[in-house]
Amino acid sequence: MEAYLYEPLKEKKVKCNLCSHRCIIKDGKRGICGVRENQGGILKTLVYGKLIASHIDPIEKKPLFHFMPGSLSYSIATVGCNFKCLFCQNADISQMPSDHNGMITGDLYTPEDVVNAAVKGNCKSIAYTYTEPTVFFEFAFDTAKLAHAKGIKNVFVTNGYMTSEAVHMISPYLDAANVDLKAFNKSFYKEVVKARLEPVKKTLKLMKSLGIFVEVTTLLIPGLNDDKKELEKLALFLVKSLGPETPWHVSAFYPTYRLTDRPPTPVESLVAARKIGINAGLKYVYIGNVPSEDGENTFCSNCGKLLINRLGFSIIKNMLENGRCPYCGTQINGIWLDEI
Repeated sequence: MEAYLYEPLKEKKVKCNLCSHRCIIKDGKRGICGVRENQGGILKTLVYGKLIASHIDPIEKKPLFHFMPGSLSYSIATVGCNFKCLFCQNADISQMPSDHNGMITGDLYTPEDVVNAAVKGNCKSIAYTYTEPTVFFEFAFDTAKLAHAKGIKNVFVTNGYMTSEAVHMISPYLDAANVDLKAFNKSFYKEVVKARLEPVKKTLKLMKSLGIFVEVTTLLIPGLNDDKKELEKLALFLVKSLGPETPWHVSAFYPTYRLTDRPPTPVESLVAARKIGINAGLKYVYIGNVPSEDGENTFCSNCGKLLINRLGFSIIKNMLENGRCPYCGTQINGIWLDEI
């Protein structure tokens, strides 16, 4: 299928305008993502409908804690990614094309198949996740448009590296996103994920301005992105650019893929990062990938009372009433099932 968001250049080259790499691709070659190929001056997507994964997950697994908590999300992915994260937890599928001589595999689905499966599974949303949804943008867009018409919400779990053109194109149908803000230093992005920080910051601001509900995740890697001052700057960026109501998830790293010389993230580091976020003014900071007494729960930002009690990806008790604290009446930022 012909790709969206590209422009032809001289000598049958094309420029892909889907993500911020903006690859210039020669005839017969692919972009950094490994799944978009220039075929005679026409950019083709090689993964349309070729799903490598399709599962029903709790929305909390994305992680989204303030977006229809307790609901199910039909989660899909193709192979490929526009990042080269040394610590990728899904490298077997995200890096399949680059690690296995361009290999692309998956089961064929239509957008109708995905939406029907979501309805059958009693899913309130479809999540484009596991790998980077930008690289299967055409299929995500067509599916999201169809889901939107049926009253099913759409969620991107993304590295935030899409262009403004892509964000604007999907925004009428994209309800929420969890964006990885992987670090707050340029060298980390350049050396560890082979990308740049600034486009991610721009995407976060743009999504917020377009009314897409945003939560942010940072995977803390010992010695690479867990410096106290860096985390303070990151938290302040969230407060000032997205608002203090933005949920921030700080998650534990485990050695994997090509980054096995680092230890798992100590729980103390996650607790410290949570405190940094709260001290910076963030109202909702969560700890992920490890059990945590308070780090998984939602508390009222005004009176401090427990509102949503979680255990892992499960809701033990949700005391919100129409999105408000039942004790003091404070409106809690989010999209809640009883308000839809």
